[in-house]
Amino acid sequence: MVILFAIKTYIAYDLDFNKLHITKFYQLLMVIINPFGFTMLVLALPLLFRTRKLAYGGIMLLYTGMTTFLYISIVYFREFTDYMTVNVILNYSAVNQGGKAAGAITFSHHDFLFWIDIPIILLLLLFRVIREEKNPIRLGKVFTLLAASWLVIIANLALSEIDRPQLLTRQFDREYLVKYLGIGPFTVLDGYNTFTTSQVRKSAKPEQLDQVKEYIRKNYAGMNPTYAGKAKGKNVIVIHLESFQQFAIDRKINGQEITPFLNSLEHSQDSIAFDNFFHQVGQGKTSDAENLLETSTFGLPQGSLFAKLGNDQTFQAMPAILNQRAGYSSAVFHGNTGTFWNRSQVYKNMGYQNWVSGEFFDTKGKKSTAWGVKDKLLFKDSVPYLERLPQPFYVKYLTVSNHIPYELDNNDKDPNFQTTNSGSKYIDNYFETNHYLDQAVKEFFDYLKKSGLYDNTMVVLYGDHYGINNTDDKYLAPILGKSASQWTDLDSENLQRTPLIIHIPGLKNGGVDHTYGGEVDVAPTIEHLLGVSNKRYIQFGQDLLSKQHSQVVAMRDKDWISPNYASISGTIWDTKTGQKIKNPTPDQQKLFKQYQDEVDEKLAMSDSVNQKNLLRFYNPEGFKAVDAAAQDYSKTATIKRLLKASTSRNSTSLIAQNGGRSTVTDYVTNAPEINDNPASMTTDYDGVASGFETSASK
Repeated sequence: MVILFAIKTYIAYDLDFNKLHITKFYQLLMVIINPFGFTMLVLALPLLFRTRKLAYGGIMLLYTGMTTFLYISIVYFREFTDYMTVNVILNYSAVNQGGKAAGAITFSHHDFLFWIDIPIILLLLLFRVIREEKNPIRLGKVFTLLAASWLVIIANLALSEIDRPQLLTRQFDREYLVKYLGIGPFTVLDGYNTFTTSQVRKSAKPEQLDQVKEYIRKNYAGMNPTYAGKAKGKNVIVIHLESFQQFAIDRKINGQEITPFLNSLEHSQDSIAFDNFFHQVGQGKTSDAENLLETSTFGLPQGSLFAKLGNDQTFQAMPAILNQRAGYSSAVFHGNTGTFWNRSQVYKNMGYQNWVSGEFFDTKGKKSTAWGVKDKLLFKDSVPYLERLPQPFYVKYLTVSNHIPYELDNNDKDPNFQTTNSGSKYIDNYFETNHYLDQAVKEFFDYLKKSGLYDNTMVVLYGDHYGINNTDDKYLAPILGKSASQWTDLDSENLQRTPLIIHIPGLKNGGVDHTYGGEVDVAPTIEHLLGVSNKRYIQFGQDLLSKQHSQVVAMRDKDWISPNYASISGTIWDTKTGQKIKNPTPDQQKLFKQYQDEVDEKLAMSDSVNQKNLLRFYNPEGFKAVDAAAQDYSKTATIKRLLKASTSRNSTSLIAQNGGRSTVTDYVTNAPEINDNPASMTTDYDGVASGFETSASK
């Protein structure tokens, strides 16, 4: 029965769960292993009964129950392209939408394979083809079987940790948990997380928010009158530069600029660029960066807020704020699966109106990496959706080509760009993917100018987190003009700088700003540039352009860095001299304590808000709670919604302003995959399958 259930699981993985997007042999090995330990453990439990009927009946009952749960999970996945969680089970009535979902169950021709064995086994037992054991299994054998089950589970976990470190703590994707652990362990883990989260949130009380509101009041940084409203009414496009670090900006290798276009943006008078901008992510990595940017709150001390709390988290995020305060529509474009980092649910809770994920794009052949559609194709293939968004819009692009292991197909490499020979393949590859990302961004800017969007759009480019691990610092040091033998913790901390470039056409008085800040400060900065005050919201960042902005940058692990000093794992460094401060003066000790208290309080306040979901108790003036259940991110609904928005009488979309002419042909890319497998994955706006060009022209 263990083998039979494993076979059913493999059928589900292969035919219903999109083959779990297996990309390498190791993952295939994990998929083969993961059904056995948990299934053995569950089905062995009834053998503890000392009567034959209870033992056999218990096994059949549990086996039927596991099969039922597997099948329900399959049906749910067919409808929602996601894995069923305990929260979904507990809130079935909301998910089922009053019985509508039950009537829309999608059946498949292979469904009988999940059930056919149960009546066959019962018949074989009934006609004694399978003969029952007359005597109970000796308890020693039962415990041996249970111990063997646990051994398989532990080995499964150990092998998972080798290939995907911190899998249990970060929980960055339900598909990864199912891929490495299996449906059963995933559900148990999700149930534990749901319970612990529920207990914390049950204890929360509205008055706990009073302390937070007082903290926000005391630490509010007002608008800088020189820049307040400079981008008022403009579209906002945020480009999330995956794993991109500041040290690549303005750097040359072999006499060549790594990122010539980003360099030009950095120094443009129409840009405000921050060269002392630090990422502040924890284990949630990319998802933490998104949360910091959208909500101006920190990620969790452990794990990903998106994955752990995102299903029912109350956000007051920029998509909703800008929509309600200034009439912005919104969308996210990303070439990975919608469920990664639990984005399909989190984006609804944040108020995003459109989520154009990997399911919308052609990912066949060499058009995508393990992390999604390549950047040049992502930007180009987004145009039919982008041009139909009502203006002003707030849009975010999540790039992926600059993701570890930083590998490009040979055709994607610039033959005129020669990377380093550092001794680390990651570093050598990293500069190549940096260069590719730079080209992709330039192509997108060229399109914005040609299509007419450029002049009315503020583009915000930021790096989400580090790309080079500390283990490779010794190879990177010589490239940065440093000695590997003298590399310090402060050098590693300084590498946590990532770019922040805010490009506003027509600004004229921009430049490189040396202010120290972090990702938590981005939302207030953007809002103030748009002329929207953030004073009424619970945001822990401060406008980077404000004269009241604090330059003590809090890291998720409670370290901090400032223009003069840094605290790294309890050691204080002088950031000017690069030396440790071994004997601080009384005044320095007082200052360091002040900085540490500031950081600890900020993180504690943010954690209280997020872990207890305190924003559900807060109703700022003019803000209406987001109705996540009303949002439909399916491809059909998205296309229908954008078609309606772009063809209405008073439409402000780009395609409407062009009299119905699409700007798809305005986009020029040198991506070699552009002519491979002509795109046919998108349903056009009249509901007929066709390519992007046909869809847009209609």
